[in-house]
Amino acid sequence: MSQYALIKDYGIDKAQLQRLRKNMVVKTVILNRLCSILDCKIEDIMEFVPDEDIK
Repeated sequence: MSQYALIKDYGIDKAQLQRLRKNMVVKTVILNRLCSILDCKIEDIMEFVPDEDIK
């Protein structure tokens, strides 16, 4: 699915997609919507990588 379709057809915010592409913080509601749109699980679109600096 194209980014254009996500923005125009599903109302996903362009800024959130930009943040996702840059591995920045993305709202969990956006991740939930993407999973619903793409009919997938969260682990299909992202991976948890622990921050080594946090103890």
